[in-house]
Amino acid sequence: MNDLTNKLISWYLINKRELPWRNTIDPYSIWLSEIILQQTRVDQGMPYYFSFVEKYPTVHDLAKAPEDDVLKLWQGLGYYSRARNLHATAKMVSNERNGKFPDTYKGLKTLKGVGDYTASAIASICFGEDAAVVDGNVYRVLSRVFGIDTPINTGAGQREFKALAQELIDPKEPALFNQAIMEFGAIQCKPKNPYCLHCPLNDRCVALKENKIDSLPVKKGKVKVRNRYFNYLVFMLNGKFTLLKQRTDKGIWRGLFEFPLLESENNLDLAEFVDQLKNQTFKEENIAEYVNKIHPGNIQLYNAEAVQHKLSHQHLFVKFWIVQLQEDHVGNALIPIENIHDYAVPRVIDRFLETFDF
Repeated sequence: MNDLTNKLISWYLINKRELPWRNTIDPYSIWLSEIILQQTRVDQGMPYYFSFVEKYPTVHDLAKAPEDDVLKLWQGLGYYSRARNLHATAKMVSNERNGKFPDTYKGLKTLKGVGDYTASAIASICFGEDAAVVDGNVYRVLSRVFGIDTPINTGAGQREFKALAQELIDPKEPALFNQAIMEFGAIQCKPKNPYCLHCPLNDRCVALKENKIDSLPVKKGKVKVRNRYFNYLVFMLNGKFTLLKQRTDKGIWRGLFEFPLLESENNLDLAEFVDQLKNQTFKEENIAEYVNKIHPGNIQLYNAEAVQHKLSHQHLFVKFWIVQLQEDHVGNALIPIENIHDYAVPRVIDRFLETFDF
């Protein structure tokens, strides 16, 4: 074990947080925690972890669950492809492997939604394989300590950091090292205002010596953000019924439920909304039927200022239009408002449901 590895592990044993998935080497629990914590902070993800292990204590339980129930439990975490992959992998492990996860890094990578990082974490923690993890925290620690400015979002950068992490890992205690370096990046070598003065690696940190803490790690280019304008039609009948539809197209929120949607090129006022509504074609016949019966006088804008909802590659500007239906608009497509919270919906709609007085 080299000196840097030894210092990281010593720091970890003193400073580590007590987290529920650190008290087990059960592959199901570790896999579940790792999928939840992808692109999610620990404090945000922990309640979801407890909810999942309570409702689905085994991979067989998760595999048997309807996808809508899984998405509902996932609601609010975002990146819903993770939930769909989670469910697909659970069914595969349950049905094809009798509930047993692959016990090697290579085998774990064959699972849907399991990439290099997740496979390395499970392989090292559950099966003692010396597979080094490389996540955002590890990139940050290694780039700063060794002064590496190779962009981390390039193939060359990913290979370089993976090789370096693999050199540092303790083959006798791979799980301990992996958790140590990830924890070190999470609470010591933080993205902003790291604790350099009290850092056990400050005597060898190139970024600290060269005043590059804020410029490492390096990312190549910037993601182009697309603005989208969503207009939701919140149909209301006697304050008792409304209408939801399930998103089936590829893209954001597939499998979640939402109000009928009109997407526009920019923010709309009432006149513009009514005008575009007349020319909008809804592929769902039941929605088209209701839209055709809308009277402009029965439409009211709920939020004058569009709600901004930021996703990784998209910024959504969302307006909710309340549409009062007449008695003769009753149809099988309407659902009781009292049941609306049973449906898995995007976070922006969930927030609307919290504030709108049905």
